[in-house]
Amino acid sequence: MRKEKYRKKRQRAFWRVLGIVFVLMAAGGGAYAYSVYHSMTTAVKTMHQPIQRVKSEKRVEEIVLEQQDPFSVLLLGVDERAGDKGRSDTIIVLGVNPNTNSIKMVSIPRDTRTELIGRGTEDKINHAYAYGGIEMSINTVENFLDIPIDYYIQINMEGFKDIVDSVGGVTVANDYAFSYEGHDFPKSEITLNGDEALAFSRMRYEDPRGDFGRQLRQRMIIQGIIKNGASLSSLGNYKQIFAALGKNVKTNLTFDEMVDIQSNYKDAAGNVTQIDMTGTGEKIDETFYLLVDKKEQVRVQNELKEQLGLMTPKAGV
Repeated sequence: MRKEKYRKKRQRAFWRVLGIVFVLMAAGGGAYAYSVYHSMTTAVKTMHQPIQRVKSEKRVEEIVLEQQDPFSVLLLGVDERAGDKGRSDTIIVLGVNPNTNSIKMVSIPRDTRTELIGRGTEDKINHAYAYGGIEMSINTVENFLDIPIDYYIQINMEGFKDIVDSVGGVTVANDYAFSYEGHDFPKSEITLNGDEALAFSRMRYEDPRGDFGRQLRQRMIIQGIIKNGASLSSLGNYKQIFAALGKNVKTNLTFDEMVDIQSNYKDAAGNVTQIDMTGTGEKIDETFYLLVDKKEQVRVQNELKEQLGLMTPKAGV
């Protein structure tokens, strides 16, 4: 009896993931639903890349998604090149809390100087991926932010434009007019296709805010993808969406975990807050680094800990 109830609960959650309950009510909807299911499970199977790492000492109790425990996600945008493992030039951490129906998002500047966990040296944080892949990246970010990283999502930035196109483009409120890679971006609300979104998220040298401006634009694009990807209007492009995800995304999230997240955390996606992190640029041994002072580091750590419902944040220094 309990097994049957659990099975039915899973089925209900799955249809919510797909957003096609209304389709199933129509004649002939079963074949369509099967096609969506097949496309989705194929993409998830391709995307799923479990990692071998010791359980984080910063996560005292295991999270239970069905009980709506807050969790964190490390989002890495990696520029992969032939013969080169690449570097994670986009590093974003999401804290998802269904109790407050909110997501807090912080970008870690790629040039941030910190200890690379597993290598024993201080270097730019984006070098962790080049030296030790996703495992070293997770361990290094955990150490820097003093929070557990529960899941990761790695995006191939060259294929980023395919993901944007698959959800029908994204609309952003651009606060700085500029031109880059043959595209003009006026200061206004603009809708971007995949090529435009990739250029919009990469420019940093013309922006007086430097990499901080680029991080802001990257977060805008991600918010747009989340919003449009969750919309029923994108459902007609499901094959394109799943193909783009399967080709360009890797994650340790399983299909069941994705179902649980959509079922239990979907309201949080409508309330995304950005956390700014500042630092000072400095050359050390002829290499440029961004130095984040301890007070600023602790401020960001505390905000994320509160968002994740962890232990009482330590006082700033």
